[in-house]
Amino acid sequence: MPAPALDAVYTVSQLNRLARELIEDVFPLIRVEGELCNFRPSGAGHWYFSLKDSGAELRCVMFRSRAALVRPVPLNGAKLLLRGRLTLYEARGDYQLQVEWMEDAGLGRLMQQLALLREKLKAEGLFDSARKRNLPARPRQLLLLTSPTGAAIADVLSVLRRRWPLLTVTLVPIPVQGRDAGAEIAATLDALADHVDGCFDVLLLTRGGGSIEDLMCFNDEALCRALARFPIPTVSAIGHEIDTSLSDLVADFRAPTPSAAAETLTPDREAVLAELGQSRTRLARALARRLSDASQRLDRAERLLRAMNPALRLQSLRQRLHNALRGLQGARIRRLEQARWQLTGLTGRLASRSPIGTLKRQRETLQALQHRLARGLRLKPGHASLAPRLAELRERLQRLVLRDLQRRHRALAHLSDQLEALAPQRVLERGYALVVDPANGRPLSRRAEALARSRIELRLADGMLYVRPEPEDDPG
Repeated sequence: MPAPALDAVYTVSQLNRLARELIEDVFPLIRVEGELCNFRPSGAGHWYFSLKDSGAELRCVMFRSRAALVRPVPLNGAKLLLRGRLTLYEARGDYQLQVEWMEDAGLGRLMQQLALLREKLKAEGLFDSARKRNLPARPRQLLLLTSPTGAAIADVLSVLRRRWPLLTVTLVPIPVQGRDAGAEIAATLDALADHVDGCFDVLLLTRGGGSIEDLMCFNDEALCRALARFPIPTVSAIGHEIDTSLSDLVADFRAPTPSAAAETLTPDREAVLAELGQSRTRLARALARRLSDASQRLDRAERLLRAMNPALRLQSLRQRLHNALRGLQGARIRRLEQARWQLTGLTGRLASRSPIGTLKRQRETLQALQHRLARGLRLKPGHASLAPRLAELRERLQRLVLRDLQRRHRALAHLSDQLEALAPQRVLERGYALVVDPANGRPLSRRAEALARSRIELRLADGMLYVRPEPEDDPG
């Protein structure tokens, strides 16, 4: 930022804005330690307070989004470590700190040191999964490092006795809290390192829950390095599930609790017994299958041996030939019978469809009709005068039948013309369209029915169109 001109005249707003920009440029993000005082939460969720030491006081604000992340709510007099941005509130010219995070000052320094050590060990590869060893499936010798008077040992031993009584546990007492506990545990591990290979299957380092300060000894650098170079697989179970120490990260396996570590290290006795029972069953079945296979191979060998006997082979071939001849003879007889029945059926069908027979039947029918007609037209004696009358009636009947046929033909032609004029295709050719539901082909005659569908089909004289129905614009 350029230096202000000496002869410049600023308004109060301009001066406060320049001061705010200068402060924010010089102090982008800082950490401040002090004692909390004048704590005043607002109804909107923001926190207003001051941070002081023996010689000065700093106004602070922590907005609601950040304050919601801090639990528990701090009290006046608490020693805090704040992280935030230094700024100036232009409206009042108040110099203040916008706090983004707060934590207990003593614990904060401790956690900072712990974070630095964690990054150091991680960079050296002590946490890499590639260096982690697998735990033994069924350990026989367990090396247990814990306090002999703590709550963890009772839980561990109880689970081990219940799940895997065959396991032998060797307890090595160690301090599990205190300033020098980490170094003492590391020395114990180094002293044991030359004597455990071949004598123990796995190491369990554990203790019960406690505060962060109580568990800090398991974050000791010397302890972590001694645990990393220990010659047998290691398990760490420190505190409760929410607690994670550096020794947990270095060990080959991390258990959330001491009891969970004991369950992880040992198989379930009942499960092992069930597995043994299943193995016994599978073994018995496999043995039975092998015996059955051997018996079948023996039977096949016996049959092969018998088949290699010339006399038995000749007898078998003779019997097969006899059976084949019998089968062939039976098949021939069945085919002859079937052909005979087919021939009989075809002969009957041919006789029924013969043209000669058909003509004979039609001739007989015609002759019978002619006889009936002759009998009907034959006049009895005394009725000769009726012959002209009958001839006249016959001609009138023929004319009436002819006129009726002509009338019916004209009516039929008229109806045909009407039907042709009313045919859907002719209606469409006159400029009309047929609205159809494309889903089922049903005609639509109502506007509401068309608007209820996403699209409709219009059938025209020369083809079809698919349109999307839309209501008329509101004239208002």
